[in-house]
Amino acid sequence: MKRYYQPEIETASPEQMRAWQDERLVKQVRHVWDNVPYYRKKMEEKGVTPDDIKGVDDLHKLPFLTKDDLRECYPYGLLAKPLGDCVRIQSTSGTTGKRVVAFYTQHDVDLWDECCARAITAAGGTNEDVCQVSYGYGLFTGGPGLNGGSHKVGCLTLPMSSGNTDRQIQFMTDLGATILCCTPSYAAYLAETINERGLRDKIKLKAGIFGAEAWSEEMRRDIQKQLGIKAYDIYGLTEITGPGVSFECEEQTGMHVNEDHFIPEIIDPNTGEVLPEGAKGELVFTSITKEAFPLLRYRTRDICVLSRKKCSCGRTLIKMAKPMGRSDDMLIIKGVNVFPSQVEAVLLEQGYQANYQIIVDRVNHSDTMEVQVEMTPENFSDSLAKITEMEKNLVAALKTMLGIYAKVKLVAPKSIARSEGKAVRVIDKRKI
Repeated sequence: MKRYYQPEIETASPEQMRAWQDERLVKQVRHVWDNVPYYRKKMEEKGVTPDDIKGVDDLHKLPFLTKDDLRECYPYGLLAKPLGDCVRIQSTSGTTGKRVVAFYTQHDVDLWDECCARAITAAGGTNEDVCQVSYGYGLFTGGPGLNGGSHKVGCLTLPMSSGNTDRQIQFMTDLGATILCCTPSYAAYLAETINERGLRDKIKLKAGIFGAEAWSEEMRRDIQKQLGIKAYDIYGLTEITGPGVSFECEEQTGMHVNEDHFIPEIIDPNTGEVLPEGAKGELVFTSITKEAFPLLRYRTRDICVLSRKKCSCGRTLIKMAKPMGRSDDMLIIKGVNVFPSQVEAVLLEQGYQANYQIIVDRVNHSDTMEVQVEMTPENFSDSLAKITEMEKNLVAALKTMLGIYAKVKLVAPKSIARSEGKAVRVIDKRKI
């Protein structure tokens, strides 16, 4: 059975998709020029007018937008529709300084719901399914996005929000949830708790849709094994719409971008030059159907690769790889680029779970890095010699992966605070 929510779009020919994109981009540039003075000024500074944009081939002529622009324009400076036409705001969680606020017309909400419906359908969701949405609701986009998508598909929707693990598991077992939507770190925590309580045979989950934070293939395999499900990745960001910008199919080799709504580019993060397909660089998105808050060439800071390699699922939508870190919040330690996902990969490979924290500091003008790792009940030991040996092995494995020394401190099971939202993986104490 082919799993498409909108087959005529998801399997459209490249020529048809390009025709849609050309037409929508031209219309969107004119819409932004006419209604967003801030962006019109940026275009004028670059010497570009809407007449210069005839289609996707001219996209590179437009200026970039960054999170700094969004903060400078807070709250209404990038709004492209009258407030009377807007029905919703969402906001980023936990950014420093001014929050990013995104606006939606009802049209925008409907299109967002359709994007998330495509993701749920790609994960096998139908109107026979019970979809447990355990992302946060409120200003965070995770809950509202998957909630709307679940309604479109016709699933029985459990709007759980994050937290209250006892209630999560009660509803999951009592109502027979078949699809779980949450952050991967919370999925891992739920799996751990379910197995500890001996409830593994009481759950009916078949699929999980996990996003909002970085997670490795090792973590995916662990969650799939612990819950007996297939785990699908989903990608999005509040600035562009929320989850559903791209989603994974059963092939699990990257996420299909909903490119009838969002045009992706990969650029060199240092020069801004557009890179060819298959090159690794910073992901940039242009919204071509959003009305209230349409961002053109928004720099996501996510590092990834785009590919048009044919997919066995039959979708023709371009794929983006799982982000390989970020161009702005990666750790530079002693001159070496370090991504938390690299540390996680080592830990899972060595038989530990993804419960860890990286603590970075600067002592006597030199960077230090300590990785605190929870022992599992299986490898827990109260023998100092045994623990020292385990720490030494992890230090060596991390040195091989990262190229630098990282101190390892093994701690007792469950001693690192569990996350019911986004996991706090890095504590950077340096004043830099």
